Amino acid sequence: QVQLAESGGGLVRPGESLRLKCVSSGSRFRFDGMAWYRQAPGKERELVASIIGPATNYVDSVKGRFIISRDSVRNTVYLQMNSLKPEDTAVYYCNANGHLGARPYDYWGQGTQVTVSS
Repeated sequence: QVQLAESGGGLVRPGESLRLKCVSSGSRFRFDGMAWYRQAPGKERELVASIIGPATNYVDSVKGRFIISRDSVRNTVYLQMNSLKPEDTAVYYCNANGHLGARPYDYWGQGTQVTVSS
């Protein structure tokens, strides 16, 4: 069974940085795509950043501040978050997605809390 586990969240002040990490276990294949989502209290879950091969994509609110990267061999994905703002406060979730043959897959981690507050 594939499992994803996030780490690296915490409480930081505005302007500081955090690096999230998501490691996988139980997979016998390389994920096509990996992504980070977040969900703030009372809001919908939103896609923050995604990576497929060399291509990356970011939500406008984090462009220029966040960087997504991955170790494809280990199915590990990172999110470097710089110049954090209070509005970045949310639970951050790791996602792995793609197709294995004709069968789609979509795996989620349990989430890690990021709180930005002075």
